[in-house]
Formats: sequence, C-alpha cells, structure tokens
Amino acid sequence: MKITWLGHSCFLLEGSKRVIIDPFIPEGSVPRDVDIVAVTHGHGDHFGETLSFSAPVVAINEIARWLQDQEKDAVGMNIGGTVEVEGVRFTMTPALHSSWLEAAGQHGFYGGVAAGFVIRMDDHVIYHAGDTGLFSDMKLIRELYHPKIALVPIGGRYTMGPDEALMAAEFIGPDIVIPMHYNTFPVIEQDVNRFKKTLERTTDIRVKVLTPGETIEI
Repeated sequence: MKITWLGHSCFLLEGSKRVIIDPFIPEGSVPRDVDIVAVTHGHGDHFGETLSFSAPVVAINEIARWLQDQEKDAVGMNIGGTVEVEGVRFTMTPALHSSWLEAAGQHGFYGGVAAGFVIRMDDHVIYHAGDTGLFSDMKLIRELYHPKIALVPIGGRYTMGPDEALMAAEFIGPDIVIPMHYNTFPVIEQDVNRFKKTLERTTDIRVKVLTPGETIEI
C-alpha cells in the first residue's frame, strides 16, 4: 500500500482501491481518480472538495444524509460502527472536536460529531485520528484494531499539540506515526522535527515526516 500526504489532513491511500481522506489542501486541487472518499467532519478544511467527487463518500450520518439530499452517493455511519465499501472496511472512532458543515451555505449547520477512522485494506490497518484532542480511549483503538500506521494531528489550538500527540502515539502503539494538521496556517505552526526526535528517543515508534505530495510504501 502507498500512503501519500497531500497536505493538512488529506491523505491518499493506494492499494486495491484508492481512498482519499479529508479532501482539502491549501492550494491546488486534490486528485479526482479515487474509489472512495472518507470525511472525518464538516469543517471546511476537511470536507473540502467532497462535493466535486463522483465516488461514494463515507461520513457521519448527518453529513451523509445531507450529501444524499444533494444526490451524492454517500454511506452514513456513526461512532463505533463499521461499514465495508468496495472491499475496504471503515470503522468510525471518536474524536474530541466540533463539527459544522460549512459547505451547506454561508452559515452552515450542525454536521454531527467529529470522528476518526480505522481503515482496513489489503491486510493493512491505518488509523486517521481526524481533528481531535487527546483521549485515553485511544488505548482501546490499539487493543481492538492494532493499527500499524497512525495519522495524528499535532498543530495545537484546534487539535492536540505535540506534547499531547506524544502521549496519543503511546496510547495507539503503531509502528509508524505520520504527523498532520500542522503548519498549514500560522496559528498551527509547530516544530515537527522536535516531535519526531522526542517520540523516537522515548519509544520504539518511528515518525515519518512527509512533505505535501510525498509518498511512503508499506
């Protein structure tokens, strides 16, 4: 499987299917040739270009129902549930964050709770934490799903920062952490190399710092 960080919280997973998560990048357009779109919550910097895809969208029930009203192919689910779309399994996990579906108009509306995803494809398990603060039940994600790769926000202010993300990584226990949701805007600027050095010095977890558009293969 290939994992490409497109920027902010947007990732492209390429295996037997192509899955894009949170299709927003600050500049340019995200790739359209995907099989599935996964949206963690309704904020514009995550919902992004969702409406422009013809592929099915996996999202919390409130967002999925609104997309269906727009005649989009959407699969609704909720925290703790699992759905399978084209052979890819999505389990929706909690995230400590708010959600407001800004794509609906100038004022928007409540978009259900924010979430993360455990994604299982081709015998790989990837955890995308979404926008979240630290919570101790991340330990249950480790015990239940054993993700090998964790995509974790470190930006602070709107999500957990580097110090909390260090503890989150230990709770989740992956082989590799890929930081996300940092340095997109001035208010979430962080020293990602300091985060990497600290986590690798204190645990066996490896940190892969990607630049936008960079790919790793697992």
